[in-house]
Amino acid sequence: MSFPSSPRFRSVLSGIRLFSIMALSAACLLGPAASEAQMFGHGMGGGMHGHGADGTGHDEVTMPGLRGLNATPEESADLAVMFRNFPTISRQVTNLPNGIRTVTRSSDEAVMEVLVNHVTGMIGRVESGDDPQIFIQSPTLDIFFERGDLIDTEIDVTDEGIVVVQTSEDPELVEAMHTHAAEVSAMADRGMQAVHEMMMQRAGN
Repeated sequence: MSFPSSPRFRSVLSGIRLFSIMALSAACLLGPAASEAQMFGHGMGGGMHGHGADGTGHDEVTMPGLRGLNATPEESADLAVMFRNFPTISRQVTNLPNGIRTVTRSSDEAVMEVLVNHVTGMIGRVESGDDPQIFIQSPTLDIFFERGDLIDTEIDVTDEGIVVVQTSEDPELVEAMHTHAAEVSAMADRGMQAVHEMMMQRAGN
């Protein structure tokens, strides 16, 4: 696995072996449409991409909402694995004055490998400003891709899980970090149901 080359990005990977999950084919997880393929979770009429009247994003068998305009099939497959196995995922979040510290883990080793792959991959995208534009992606993430150079990130994979500390001197980024951390925790707790709830909440605003 390759990691961002930015000097601000430090990764200490211990206690968990990182395997390639290319075998988790998007064709198997997302169906034939996977070749069209985030961070968990743009659009949705002010909510998240793809939750339209046509039902895009609500099909929990093929999960089309996990594809994206700039996402790879493998990234969408990772998301599908995590959503389908959300009961195995637990998170601890500490809101810092200048950012967040999160500890995320899965009781399932295979899901944990996917989780690490997803987190490191998405942080790499943020650092390079490369938005995957996942259809159900939270608009909270927009500012991260716009101002990723203002975020300092540390990642440590330990026995307790994948530990991520992100800080910034930009108060708007810090607020977005706090908001997104809560969104991810909700999805870890309730899976796709949390996405639907956030969609409805945004649609009502």
